[in-house]
Amino acid sequence: MTFDSNDPLRVEYLNGRLWKLLEDFSYFDEDFPPEGAFIDVPAGFVTDFASVPRIFWITLPPTGKYGKAAVIHDYLYQYGKVGQVRITRAYADGIFRKAMEELGVGKIRRNLMWAAVRIGAGGAWNRSRENGPRQA
Repeated sequence: MTFDSNDPLRVEYLNGRLWKLLEDFSYFDEDFPPEGAFIDVPAGFVTDFASVPRIFWITLPPTGKYGKAAVIHDYLYQYGKVGQVRITRAYADGIFRKAMEELGVGKIRRNLMWAAVRIGAGGAWNRSRENGPRQA
């Protein structure tokens, strides 16, 4: 596994849809050129986990088994880079799918969630490029 530990994420619930990370969190992408790279999400980062519409929370809760993958995806969307290297939206979405696989999310669910971000998250990517990271 390329997560820094198997420990659960430590978060604080802020309001209707937002949580704040209480501890640093890392993911290592061994495929990032040239030799792999850590994606380091610092304590204090604000996430909405998976931006699942509330009516679907019964079957796809925002903090499900894919929670760590969603935090990495949110971080990549908000900052648009790994270290100092700019990334594409397709890269961020691909990491989301790859991380879900590593977390044991079933193939159908992870591919549906990946397809949903590919189809519906372009606006979020663009807003982050224009406005910067989300604030609590």
